[in-house]
Amino acid sequence: MTEQVINEVTGQPLLSQLLLEWIQGEQSQGLAQANYANAAAILAENLKAVNWAGFYFYDEKLDELILGPFIGKAAVVRIKNGTGVVGKAFEENQTVRVADVHTFSGHIACDSASNAEIVVPLVDEDGKRLGVLDIDSTAFNRFSEQDENDLKHFVKALLQYV
Repeated sequence: MTEQVINEVTGQPLLSQLLLEWIQGEQSQGLAQANYANAAAILAENLKAVNWAGFYFYDEKLDELILGPFIGKAAVVRIKNGTGVVGKAFEENQTVRVADVHTFSGHIACDSASNAEIVVPLVDEDGKRLGVLDIDSTAFNRFSEQDENDLKHFVKALLQYV
């Protein structure tokens, strides 16, 4: 649903470039909460037909994903590992794209206007699973393979600075 936009100078997808320029401009390297919050805002502002963008972080003691910085309507605070799209992506440690959330068994609905979803795992350089990036859309079949690749690159860029 989106064209991949690559910066010819840096060779990076535009979303990743916007994120890195923001972090470097704000000198916010290492300020995890601020960088996650701005990352959610960059996604919400630059992706079409997106009504929720944010993060869930894994709490090992609870074996649950806990709501982090986001842009959108109020959301479920705790999601059990393996539950819903968020929990499935985390448990399987792989990106999950859902063209129609209404057909996804166990989907957790926070906004009735959401029709599609993509969830990208957050994994640090040591392989530790930290949580997920979760994005909802009002459009059915909103997220393409190119979106998935761009968002994986975005997450990789973000994790350098948190």
